Amino acid sequence: MTTTKKNIIIICIVVCILAALFAVAMLTGKIPMNDVYTVGNTAGNLNNGGLFCESDGKVFFANAYDNNALYSMNADETELVKLNSNSVASINAGGDYIYYYMESGSNGSGKGLGFMGRTAGIYRSEKDGKHTACLDRTFAVTMQLCGSYLYYQDYNNKTGTVLSKIKIDKSEKVEVADYVINPASYVNGLIYFNGTENDHALYTLNTANDVITLAWTADIWNPIFHDGYIYYMDVQNNYRLCRYNMSEDVIEVLTDDRVDFFNVYSDYIYYQKSSKTEPALKRMYIDGSNPEVVADGVYENINITSQYVYFNQYGASTPVYKTSTFGSVYVTTFDAARDAAEANMK
Repeated sequence: MTTTKKNIIIICIVVCILAALFAVAMLTGKIPMNDVYTVGNTAGNLNNGGLFCESDGKVFFANAYDNNALYSMNADETELVKLNSNSVASINAGGDYIYYYMESGSNGSGKGLGFMGRTAGIYRSEKDGKHTACLDRTFAVTMQLCGSYLYYQDYNNKTGTVLSKIKIDKSEKVEVADYVINPASYVNGLIYFNGTENDHALYTLNTANDVITLAWTADIWNPIFHDGYIYYMDVQNNYRLCRYNMSEDVIEVLTDDRVDFFNVYSDYIYYQKSSKTEPALKRMYIDGSNPEVVADGVYENINITSQYVYFNQYGASTPVYKTSTFGSVYVTTFDAARDAAEANMK
């Protein structure tokens, strides 16, 4: 065999090896798409900052005792792990990944994030916090994972707040609407939201084609679709909490209390009663029955998991309070988060 033939064979072998390595890299780095019905977080949690998100028995949360750094834990508050050191919100989870809005500081020390300067954007990482990737450097507000796309309120100084979407593999970014739309309530391919330009009616956005349709002429705020009902704040009637049966075209008043914030989870509604004399965090069944006080005072960031409801006093991020989601009301503090933060600061 001549030297020329040997060189040709060697070159062919090298090319084949490089091609195989490239193919493996492409396959291992490919982000699997989600089912169209995948939902990143509950609408109620996202309307309250998206500070807690439960997925497959794990809870991902912004630890207020550690500057809202991203942590994970079991639903029973065991095995707390710090995933990164930057402030997060609008946490979503789907498939093998978590998604969140993050503001990173120049001293960021999270896994794979230490090189970053102070930036803000939408990020994706594996559920152990590794392999973090920035999907869009932007100032985002509420964000919801809808199948394989993230829909989010996208803010910049030139256009203000618009609704954008980006695929979870960062393959495309599209402006869906040039005005404010809250994408939190996503069910079966539809985003339910109230109007913000000319009215506060109920609209739907079909994520298959991004077509927006008027669903109900009303005057509502923060609609949440739950088991066939739209739960909402009744703007014309002092922001009382109501629900609307879409199939029967029937409105039910759940409470005459003026509501600041609310969250719907399973058979319960937790809400902040607005009152100059008797403000309180309250809960009731989803039909409005059996209302009871959870805590007197003014609270915010009502986030719910399968075991606990978390909240804090208005304007004070700590202490974080909690009570059982379904059990008797017994308010304590989220000491596991505080202890984990203190341990990570040593």
